[in-house]
Parts: sequence; C-alpha cells; structure tokens
Amino acid sequence: MPSLRFDNAFVRDLPGDPVSAPGIRQVHGALWSAVAPAPVVAPKLVAWSREMAVRLGLGEEDIQSPEFAQVFGGNATWLGMEPFAANYGGHQFGHWAGQLGDGRAISLGEIVNAAGERWELQLKGAGPTPYSRSADGRAVLRSSVREFLCSEAMHHLGVPTTRALSLVVTGEPVVRDMFYDGNAREEPGAIVCRVAPSFIRFGNFELPSSRGDVTLLRQLADFCIDRDFPELAASRVGSERLYGEWFAQVCERTARMVAEWMRVGFVHGVMNTDNMSILGLTIDYGPYGWVDNFDLDWTPNTTDAHGRRYRFGWQPKIAYWNLTRLAHALAPLFDDAEQLQAGLQRYMETFTAADRANTAGKLGLDTCRDGDAVLMQQLYGLLQAGEVDMTLFFRSLSDVDLDNPTLEPLAEAFYGAAQRTATDPDLLEWLGRYAARCREASLDPGARRARMHEANPRYVLRNYLAQQAIDRAETGDYGGIMELLELLRRPYDDQPDKAAYAVRRPDWARNRAGCSMLSCSS
Repeated sequence: MPSLRFDNAFVRDLPGDPVSAPGIRQVHGALWSAVAPAPVVAPKLVAWSREMAVRLGLGEEDIQSPEFAQVFGGNATWLGMEPFAANYGGHQFGHWAGQLGDGRAISLGEIVNAAGERWELQLKGAGPTPYSRSADGRAVLRSSVREFLCSEAMHHLGVPTTRALSLVVTGEPVVRDMFYDGNAREEPGAIVCRVAPSFIRFGNFELPSSRGDVTLLRQLADFCIDRDFPELAASRVGSERLYGEWFAQVCERTARMVAEWMRVGFVHGVMNTDNMSILGLTIDYGPYGWVDNFDLDWTPNTTDAHGRRYRFGWQPKIAYWNLTRLAHALAPLFDDAEQLQAGLQRYMETFTAADRANTAGKLGLDTCRDGDAVLMQQLYGLLQAGEVDMTLFFRSLSDVDLDNPTLEPLAEAFYGAAQRTATDPDLLEWLGRYAARCREASLDPGARRARMHEANPRYVLRNYLAQQAIDRAETGDYGGIMELLELLRRPYDDQPDKAAYAVRRPDWARNRAGCSMLSCSS
C-alpha cells in the first residue's frame, strides 16, 4: 500500500453509534456509525484524476495497481482506514425530513498529506449503511460518471467544490427506476471516490439541535472549528463570539460559492440543507445541469419541475434560506440572535460584492457601477426572451467591435430564428449602450478581452456531453470520460482541436432524458 498518513479525527474525537449490527435505524447521541463497504464482484478502475492523486500523494503505479481497484471498489481497506457513515438530518424541498445520514456514502478515513492538508476519502455507492432508508446503498454508472466529471470540472472552473479521485465499475447490475414512473431496469453499477477536507453539512448540526441535544451540537461545533477553521481556533476568544465569527465565515463561503455557480451557469438542482457544505464547497452532484439557453427559471431536477424551488435564478435566495435553517440550529449556542443575524447580513453583503465583481469580469469592465448591474439584468431578460446560449454568448461578447457593435459575432449563440428576430432590435440597442460603457472603462482592448476570457469559460460540462460519455461507458467504452476530463482541465482556453465541444446543445438533446431533465435517482 502507499505510505498514506491517516488521522481519522472525526471518528476519534466525536461520539459514534454504539450499535454495530447491520440494519436501518434511528441513531441518537452519535454523529457516525461504523460500517464497512459491501464487496463487489469485479471492481475495475475506469477513470481517475491525476491532479487529485498527486495531491493525496498517490503515484500512477499506486493508481494502476490491482489493489487500488479493490480498495476503491469496496473490497479491501488499507491500514489506517476506519470506514464510517455520518449521521445528519436536513430540510428537503423546504420541509424538515428528520434523520437522513450517509445512505450510500461510506468514508474510508482522513489522510494528512505532505503539505499538511487534510483530505477525507469517501466512497459513494459502496453499499448500505444504517442511514440507507430501505435503499441498497449502491449507485449506477450514469450518476457516477456525472459526479466524477463534474467534481473535477468545477474545480478547474475555479468553483469551490469537493473533488473526485476515481471511478470504479463494480461488475454488478443495479436496479433503478430513473424517473420513478414504474419503468425500473438494470443498469451497470459504479463507485466514485470523492474527496474533500470535510464532508460536514448544515444537516449535521440540524439533527442534534432538532433533538434538543445541545451537548452534542456544541461538541460538533467545537470540533468543526478546531479541525476545519484553524485560523479561528488559533485565536479563540469568548466562545459565543467565536461561534458568531465561525457562522459568519460559513455564510461568506456559501455566498462566494453560489456567486460562482451563477457566473458559470451551474444549477445544483437539489439544494437541500443536507447538501450544503459547512466549508462552502459544492457537494452532492445529483440532478445538476448547466444552463444552455439562458433561463433563470430552469431547474434540471424532475422532482423539482412543478415548484421550481431550486431554479437557476433562485439559488442565491435558497442559499440564504438554508443558512437561516443553520442559524436556527445553532441558536442554542447563543444568548441572543444578534451574531447570527450579523452572519446572515454578511452573506448578503458578500454575495452582492462577488456578484458585482463577476458582472465586471463577464462584461469586461474595470469595475461594476450601479448602472452596470442594471445593464446586466437587462441583458439577462433579453437572453431569456431570445433563447440565447449563455456560455456561447458571454464568450463571444469579447469579439464584438466596440466601434461598430453588431450581433454577427454572437450569431452562433441563438437557438431559434424566430426568437432572434423578435429580440434583435433590443439586443442591438443593448450592445450600443454596452459598447459606450466599455469605451468609458480604463481597460485597453487586450486587457478587456483577457478579463472576459478569465470570467467566461469556453467549455462547460453540458448535460448532453456527459450523456454521450455515459452512453459510451454503458457499452464498455470508457474513453469518453477521460476525453471530457482532459477537455475540462482547461475550460478557459480555446483549444482549437476541441471546437466541437463549444457549440449549442443539439436539437436531439433538448428533451432527451439525461440531457435536459434528471431525477434524484442514483
């Protein structure tokens, strides 16, 4: 085995489930349960992230060894691993759901690398846990490919995210009803190893608070601060003031994360509080999607299709709502709500500042004035009305001649001729105002273009691209996964030989399952 240094603080320092027998159960007074991954028939490594491997201290010979597939397929463990599933609750679609927990994720342990970074290794799809709620704890290949690719794509886009180390197929079928419509079928099974400094969620604090277990709530808060926010723990002051600054930092990190989602057109799809990272990392890649034709009301989640709670344009509002749920959970640690309210205010201030900075970057301006924010909102309305591709439009906006602005550089971003005809005059008028504003800015043309290219990716993980890789993988051809991973390592570079990936969503993908709407099914 590789020389990895395990330091399993979560299971060492926090109370665990005293029951070790298998079976679904309510777990009280404990934050985790010991559980081993369930073995599979024929684990086979089919994709891996070389950047994440290097970060962990794993060489290519480690990754390619037969032992690696056994360990990260759930059939073996390395010395120092102490597998467990975490216990947490959450609000799902706006309603308290009670105990949830890791129903199909099993953490192998925490390592500390040569740089002193802490990384928790977690297998998703590794079998049942006490929190599986009558499910089998497995994951299918299609959702595993999506999680593996998206974790790494988001990292390279500069969006705070959990990471992915490996994708292992299990050689076993998994039965799933993809859209819960009575059409269950067998699908190939797979396991993703995802990696993060911490997988603690808002829901980890909500559950003990909901049960009135303030001692456990305080113990988890102190642990989280000491392990995951050491800059706060190093200057510990009065405990309530410390908790207040910690909550404010959680709010700040969440605001920056969501602002980055909005910048690149990412829609999480299922922003339940159990899917919100305490570190402000994008976590739990389920029914996510990237906006193709710009639509603030779009949600990729079939479960959310009616209410559209988690639509693209509502993500900043939902993050705030989720933080208020976390504030309620943490309230027993405070004498009054003043510091919690201050944290929520910091969320709003941080998001506004980040969003304005993103507006300046996307439009190629030196700064974002109040009028520029209005200009961007007006553009959003035009893009939605005209059915314009978000990624293509913003990337091509840098090619507009500011001395003679026309729509010609933007022609490839339009999905429909009729919609374009209807919005052309208004878009052209907007371009004129935009060009005038750019001429006022202090950036020279080269700096303006470079600034826009840093903010507006050429390539994103469009749903149809992921689905094409999945279709190949389900036939046993895994090459499409690594091809996409290689492309998405440099999402802001033009990559002329990869131009076919920077086009509008094809018509065949508009309503196809996996390309337009997805479910929470794994």
